[in-house]
Amino acid sequence: MLKKGWLLVLSVFMVLAVACSNKEEASPSASSSEAASSEPAASSASASPAASPSASASEKPLPKVAFVYIGVPGDGGWTYQHDLGRLEMEKEFGIQSTVVENVPEGPDAERVFENLAQENDIIIGTSFGYMDSMVAVAAKHPNKIFLHNTGYKTADNLGTYMGREYQSGYLVGMTAGKMTKNKKIGYVAAFPIPEVIYTINAFTLGAQSVNPDIEVSVVWSNTWYDPAVERQAAVSLLDKGVDVLAAYQDSPASIQAAGEKNVWGIGNDSDMSKYAPETYLTNPVWDWGPYYIDTVKKYMDGTWKSEAYWGHMNTGITDIAPFGKNVPQDVRDLVEAKKKEIVDGTFEVFTGPITDQAGKVHGEAGKPLADEEVLSTNWFVKGVTGTIPQ
Repeated sequence: MLKKGWLLVLSVFMVLAVACSNKEEASPSASSSEAASSEPAASSASASPAASPSASASEKPLPKVAFVYIGVPGDGGWTYQHDLGRLEMEKEFGIQSTVVENVPEGPDAERVFENLAQENDIIIGTSFGYMDSMVAVAAKHPNKIFLHNTGYKTADNLGTYMGREYQSGYLVGMTAGKMTKNKKIGYVAAFPIPEVIYTINAFTLGAQSVNPDIEVSVVWSNTWYDPAVERQAAVSLLDKGVDVLAAYQDSPASIQAAGEKNVWGIGNDSDMSKYAPETYLTNPVWDWGPYYIDTVKKYMDGTWKSEAYWGHMNTGITDIAPFGKNVPQDVRDLVEAKKKEIVDGTFEVFTGPITDQAGKVHGEAGKPLADEEVLSTNWFVKGVTGTIPQ
């Protein structure tokens, strides 16, 4: 769980993510299993609570829950994983939630959240750029619960939630480090915000743990989901001769481009093996279902409280996807052994001393960096080639 002291530190860096607002018109959709397919649903449906066999007389009725997505579940990545979590929650309680897709980050988002707050008890926003809109709407509806994914502003009725993806990023980096032959790895990055930066750092540290001379070249796409732009960025790295390519976006465009060049590829958010089965390695993945289920349970028994949640890998909120079919067994065994150390708490990814690109040393020898320092990361570790736009 996060300390609230890091909020002001983050604000300087996180505002850069607002650039990801180039999305389509907001598109409400009905909640159903079809929402997790490549075709978005077409109409809106308000939650209709059903009787729960586990509910007791002392509990609140089942809540009406609404989700706001930056894209569509058909992205195969970020939104897809949130939708799987939503469906898991629906199945657990026998309810139907409301989904609004393709909501741009900006003024229009506030209108969407306001409309949802009129009819729902729990309102969930799944992209960083919704933060100010959610803060404003939450203030108008103190009796409703708001959850913001990846944000840093909280209120009595507004909580934030995220997982420590840098832990899975480190394991994926180890895989890349074992598979590279020329020690040149490419990384297509989304936006220069701490979430992306510290994940790249963890990836690089993981790769260097098995191959100290590795170089990770970073190119910024400034997108969350734009396959054409992301493919172009991927090709620019492939043209430089990288023999492993990773990405931090929602689309599989980068690993598809890598597969076409017979280069090892690493996706993001969801298992992307199907997009390049011969050259796929693995990637960080999310499982939001247990968090959503826990939130509903706490709402019903009256124990929900606002918090800044940053889930550890041992909760299952973050993990790595199954290894690609061509990853050798010795590599799998090595990575799984390190995963066990992370899960049981005997290994911390960001343990000092850590040297950055400029030669500055971060952290004390043998001591993990404080959460506040990780969450405000604005530097690359030594071995990363590329700059962080200001």
